[in-house]
Amino acid sequence: MTSENHIMLLADLFRLLGDTTRLRIVLACLDAPIAVNDIATRLALSSSLVSHHLRLLRAARILKADRQGKQVFYSAADQHISGVLADMLAHIAEPAGEEV
Repeated sequence: MTSENHIMLLADLFRLLGDTTRLRIVLACLDAPIAVNDIATRLALSSSLVSHHLRLLRAARILKADRQGKQVFYSAADQHISGVLADMLAHIAEPAGEEV
């Protein structure tokens, strides 16, 4: 049985990923580690907005940060995150089934 605390934490994760900007940022980080400026350029967003969202996503353990010299590169925190998103993308890509 799932505890109420786990349900609340899971709802918070889905709430964070329910924001299209944050979801786009997470998806940009799935293929390979990527720097803030590269995320901002790829998504046509300001670096400060991307940084704000990255802070929230790191706090929720959706993304992790690895410093390399002066730059910080972001990637999925673990295989669970990338797996869930890959499964959901596959789900929406399949044709709709018959209604029962």
